[in-house]
Amino acid sequence: MAAGPNEIPRWVDYLLVPLVNLLVALLLTGVVVVAVGADPWQALKALVSGAIGYPGSVGATLYYATNFIFAGLAVAVAFHAGLFNIGGEGQAYLGGLGAALACLAFDQWTIWIVAPMVVIASALFGAAWAYIPGYLQAKRGSHIVITTIMFNFIAFALMSYLLVDVLIQPGQQAPRSRDFDPGVWLPTAQEIVGWFGIKIARSPLNLSSLLALLSCVFVWLFIWHTRWGYEIRTVGHSERAARYAGISPSRAIIMAMLISGALAGFVGFNDIMGVHHYLLLGFTGGVGFVGIAVALMGRNHPFGVVLASLLFGALYQGGSELTFDIPQITREMVVVIQGLVILFCGALENMFKPHIVALFRRQHGAEAAA
Repeated sequence: MAAGPNEIPRWVDYLLVPLVNLLVALLLTGVVVVAVGADPWQALKALVSGAIGYPGSVGATLYYATNFIFAGLAVAVAFHAGLFNIGGEGQAYLGGLGAALACLAFDQWTIWIVAPMVVIASALFGAAWAYIPGYLQAKRGSHIVITTIMFNFIAFALMSYLLVDVLIQPGQQAPRSRDFDPGVWLPTAQEIVGWFGIKIARSPLNLSSLLALLSCVFVWLFIWHTRWGYEIRTVGHSERAARYAGISPSRAIIMAMLISGALAGFVGFNDIMGVHHYLLLGFTGGVGFVGIAVALMGRNHPFGVVLASLLFGALYQGGSELTFDIPQITREMVVVIQGLVILFCGALENMFKPHIVALFRRQHGAEAAA
């Protein structure tokens, strides 16, 4: 359908604006690289090569992207209800706890029975951790931003206590649980394609990536093709209109936070059961906060979240290789580079949008007049 005189095509908002934001972030990154005495072109080549340039790098990039898909979807679902869920980090942490407890309790069983149980456990623990802030927002008016931030810190404290005093492996000092039995480790991508006689390089990519894609399909169907998704979106647009239409805002808010927390909890399924094979401190590594930028850049749509997750996965994997190839660029500089992308693609996502829209409308008006 053609855009009206005051409308812009969706590709301008969903593709052009994020692309401009990314280009500006990369240009500023080049300035930073020059300031530390490195060649920006060489740094870009090293970044791309580290992300997709050798066997195993693609798998590592997709592994990071899997976590970002879960975290981005979690933030996106909450956004559709008008909620800013900053608690993805804590919800992912608790999801990892649920995954670990299920693996520790049932690691003598077959993987095909334990894996669904771990999926359910990680979702339930993440959803339970998101339920309390959702309930406080819906029933008591407590601001979701404040409560979810607080619950991040509570999750860190709870996990520290459990791993130091309860779940720590006997006879060791490191705060971590015992290893799971190898029989319940998630199959890696190398093992999965090996079943069909195909050989690929080893990487942390595992079967949880399939769950990430299924989660995207679920969110798309749920938000845009079910009555409950319609209620969530209505509440996100206007609580007064929702009440007038007979929709309960509190029910929609709690439902959105439960789904959001469950999606964030899947990060634990990927990391704990798929990669580490034991519970440890700090395994999330800030993925819940990156999910905010992923959701914003992906315009809170599953397809956009996948594309944004691939970008940030490449930045994380390529950035780790960048520090080895170019000594002037330290790990702290890589964090600065990632931060610039997050800043312009997340917090400042609409900085250039008014100018791009105005330019497009002038061009469209000139063509119409001609």
